[in-house]
Amino acid sequence: MEVKEIKAYGTAEATAPLDQLNINRRKPTPHDVEIEILFCGVCHSDLHTARSEWGPSMYPCVPGHEIVGRIVSVGAHVNKFQVGQMVGVGCLVDSCQECQYCKEGLEQYCEPGATQTYNSPDKHFPGNPTFGGYSESIVVNENFVLSIPENLDPAAAAPLLCAGITTYSPLHHWKVGPGQTVGIVGIGGLGHMGLKIAKAMGAHVVAFTTSESKFAEAKRLGADEVVLSKDAEQMAAYRGKLHFILDCVSAEHDINAYLNLLRVDGSLALVGAPEKPLPVAAFSLIPARRSFAGSMIGGIAETQEMLNFCAEHNIPADIEIINIQNINEAYERLLKGDVKYRFVIDMASLKN
Repeated sequence: MEVKEIKAYGTAEATAPLDQLNINRRKPTPHDVEIEILFCGVCHSDLHTARSEWGPSMYPCVPGHEIVGRIVSVGAHVNKFQVGQMVGVGCLVDSCQECQYCKEGLEQYCEPGATQTYNSPDKHFPGNPTFGGYSESIVVNENFVLSIPENLDPAAAAPLLCAGITTYSPLHHWKVGPGQTVGIVGIGGLGHMGLKIAKAMGAHVVAFTTSESKFAEAKRLGADEVVLSKDAEQMAAYRGKLHFILDCVSAEHDINAYLNLLRVDGSLALVGAPEKPLPVAAFSLIPARRSFAGSMIGGIAETQEMLNFCAEHNIPADIEIINIQNINEAYERLLKGDVKYRFVIDMASLKN
């Protein structure tokens, strides 16, 4: 297979900082799209994976799965896209496309396992990992490429490809809409998108935060009400009142305190990824027929639906643009929660 060497930013081991390196990309096969990467969002999972915090990673590791760029070439059989088009690539670059879930448009739950944008075995280069968006370009099968609506700012659209779909998918799946009171727990990279999307879906939105300093921000982002979650009296006022809760917190926290805020038949979906198990009390669920669930990104069709929804309702991510040379500093700031609310790399900086 013909390959092209390009610049990227990544790491050769868990304890090393990210630095410039060269990687190989395949030249487009008949069904591939080649994309010049203009912007790439920085997700907390990039940091976890680069540092092998979710189990052993494959090295070298080039993170990045919130990719927006412009098509520079297409394979001979590509009919969905054309050169010059602004497109995106999210967390997936391939799947079996044959199992029951792929056929239902749920590629993220592919039975043999979907191919992640980075840190997955690369079907085209056996023995090597896939490389993500901290790079000059990427080559992807057209079925895993997304169209970026013209009225979305390309940089602010990048985080929608992970943070946007991670919050949109459960809100959509549990049919959040008018007449419902919906809780969003945590106001960070995921939570800030959850607030915007739930509000645009027509729900009455209640934000939960451990910090009074975030009250005004939560209101700006779409919350109708804001609750200080460490205040037992404020929490008690919402007991049995919420139809749905989207929990975006990755730190350890008392999940039962939130389950008890659900009404009969209410559901809580966890999209944050706490490192340790969260104890769930049986009587937080049984007396009100409540459900405790999880959700992972979305399929390709649903991700396109989310992009179109965000374009229709003018919902970008709140971003801070950085140069790739500042990525290690950005990781340290990410650990401290020092970003509102998503870093996005201007990939033009990689050419410097």
